[in-house]
Amino acid sequence: MTTMAAHYTSLGEAFRAAVEGEGPVNERLAIFADTLRRLDPAFTAMVDRYIARLEAVGAGQSAPGVGEPMPEFVLPDEEGHLTPLGAFLDKGPAVIALHRGHWCPYCRINARALAQAHRALADLGGSVVAITPERAAFAARFRQSADAHYPVLVDIDNGYALALNLAIWLDADMRRGMESFNVDLAGYQGNDHWMLPIPATFVVGTDGIVKARFIDPDYRRRMDIDDLLAAVAAIGPA
Repeated sequence: MTTMAAHYTSLGEAFRAAVEGEGPVNERLAIFADTLRRLDPAFTAMVDRYIARLEAVGAGQSAPGVGEPMPEFVLPDEEGHLTPLGAFLDKGPAVIALHRGHWCPYCRINARALAQAHRALADLGGSVVAITPERAAFAARFRQSADAHYPVLVDIDNGYALALNLAIWLDADMRRGMESFNVDLAGYQGNDHWMLPIPATFVVGTDGIVKARFIDPDYRRRMDIDDLLAAVAAIGPA
């Protein structure tokens, strides 16, 4: 446990500190994760066991790798407008970030960090595209909560996540754990499949090739913003 996390007496307090902070994104994520570990060790232990099982089978590692094409998509935004991947790549390198949903505090912390990096990315000619398997109303809520200047696209039924080999099924323990936090996944996604994407970040060049990626079954960790910016800078503008 980090010393910083020990200062917070509630998850709400830790979350606000992480969202409003300006430090490295994984340090901000750790504020929330370590506070949750201290306040609810049983839930955290259950998550640790689930993640260990995913890691043991190499979950997510068969997703597109560096040097491989990024599969095309045509997905609606929160207003229903269909947008292909190529529309973003025509303008420059794109950061494609898959998130679990608006209800996930780690996704919201990461989404806010990406929003804070918007200007630096734009100066490099890059852009961010977020993808979440939620209905449009919740995708809009996710975008608003992050104060994001980038679009949030809707991947209903995890179709694109499945194409990327990033969709995972939640076991009974994870279902009960999420329900204990009042996460209505069926309501948010519009189905009862109990599937989520492994959060992932891809940096894609204008040629449609993956230049960098970060995939970790442990949703409490995300791609470092400095690494993301360095990958976009190495590509250069369109």
